[in-house]
Amino acid sequence: QVQLVESGGGLVQAGGSLRLSCAASGRTSSSAAMGWFRQAPGKEREFVAAITWRVGSTYYADSVKGRFTCSRDTAKNTLYLQMNSLKPEDTAVYYCAAARSLIGHTLYAQRPYDSWGQGTQVTVSS
Repeated sequence: QVQLVESGGGLVQAGGSLRLSCAASGRTSSSAAMGWFRQAPGKEREFVAAITWRVGSTYYADSVKGRFTCSRDTAKNTLYLQMNSLKPEDTAVYYCAAARSLIGHTLYAQRPYDSWGQGTQVTVSS
């Protein structure tokens, strides 16, 4: 299994930027994909972005396209989420996750992700 630790959250004004990092340890080379999800108070956890670990193909929720960029550094076993033009509705706890296999599942769903970080709070003030 993969151990994941997020960092980089904080408080930022609307229009500002933050970069989240997710340090992975363990069997990262066996990950098919890694992703970011978020959960706002009173809402269900939702998909934000994902990247296939070997090829680096990226996928985004419509709500963050053009503002967020997901990337990875395979040498450092680290996943990133660069968040620009932040909005108050981006306020949430952000989680990174790793999926060993995507067979039979879509990376937009939570189901294929079997390792999760503890989450980092992002708060965007208006």
